[in-house]
Amino acid sequence: MTSRPRIFPRAATDRPATAGPSLLVALLLGLLIALVAPPTTAAHAATGTPLRDGTGLYPRAVRLEHSGAANGRVLASVVTFSGNDGLGAIHESTDGGRTFTQVGTVGDPEAAGGQGLCCSTLFELPRAVGSLPAGTLLWASSTGQDESGRRMAIRVFRSDDVGRTWSHLSTVATAANDKGLWEPEFSVDADGNLVCHYSDETDGVHSQKLVAARTSDGVTWTGHHDTVASTLASDRPGMAVVRRLGDGSYFMSYEICAASGQYVCVVHYRTSSDGWNWGDPAHLGFRPETPDGKYFKHAPTVAWSPLAGSASGRLFLVGQVMYDAGGSRATGSGSTVWVNDAGGSGTWREIQAPVSVASTTVDYCPNYSSALLPSADGGSLLEIATDYDGTVCKPYFASAAVPG
Repeated sequence: MTSRPRIFPRAATDRPATAGPSLLVALLLGLLIALVAPPTTAAHAATGTPLRDGTGLYPRAVRLEHSGAANGRVLASVVTFSGNDGLGAIHESTDGGRTFTQVGTVGDPEAAGGQGLCCSTLFELPRAVGSLPAGTLLWASSTGQDESGRRMAIRVFRSDDVGRTWSHLSTVATAANDKGLWEPEFSVDADGNLVCHYSDETDGVHSQKLVAARTSDGVTWTGHHDTVASTLASDRPGMAVVRRLGDGSYFMSYEICAASGQYVCVVHYRTSSDGWNWGDPAHLGFRPETPDGKYFKHAPTVAWSPLAGSASGRLFLVGQVMYDAGGSRATGSGSTVWVNDAGGSGTWREIQAPVSVASTTVDYCPNYSSALLPSADGGSLLEIATDYDGTVCKPYFASAAVPG
């Protein structure tokens, strides 16, 4: 199967660890149907331009700001596959996101031969960390979820030539059991340490929680600690994305999946003054909403841009599915991004998403963890969102002016 959902099973985020037999049977039956039957979506269901002609999952995008002559280029990464080898595909735009060309590939031997690769991230160091100069590119992923007797790991690779070649740098964490470590995300804290946020299923107490670790040299990771960990064992905080705001504070978006109810996998956020201390992990954060009570569920991402007259700047937020206050899928779901000019507090306003995803399937593909990248002045927004083209999950990109 070209899109290889078998190697990318993040739908498990929605499953409570203590699901009963009947629920497990239903979930397994649904997964079997998804693997055997192609999605009933129209070809090229999403608007925009395909980033690549083939599978491209979990898109990420950065605009280079610390790379000398390469500043201004946009780099985008996706997870793809060659046979049973999981790969990170690196694409570059030299015209502000109007066109992209693949310029590099991350080949982790721990993701080869069907061992499994998931949910990679891409990051440009804004300052030196140890011997890593500002402008070093970092790519990290979850590996090993499909190997026998699995011990998953969060592994980090570096590039010193604007994404052309990559080498293994370090490992943030390795699972002590066969449970999962997922969805790495980088930031640099107020003390200049590189921080990796990730989702952790391994402690035997929480179905899943959010964890952070940091390094002063890019090699040795320390201080692993919970940032969001519910007192309800079946809750599953996950998929953290962190951005530093103009006033120096930090904003984290994430989902919290639960056993049941209207707000299963609803999007939350919390803030930090220094990017390392996030308060009481048992405090689950806040649910962003529009003035009329709409909310997002599943796979959120957030982006930041400067804003004239605002110390904090402007935040952009997207989730896989948008719901109205009553819990029904809202009009505009799949084609809406939210904007907030108050550091995340208060309500959020809706704008048209640059890419519209028509599919209403809720799995690892349509509008799943879409990448958002504002222009340097915040006047336009680039989005990379995935959707089915027949049975293949492809990434599509487009830019649009930001109103207001």
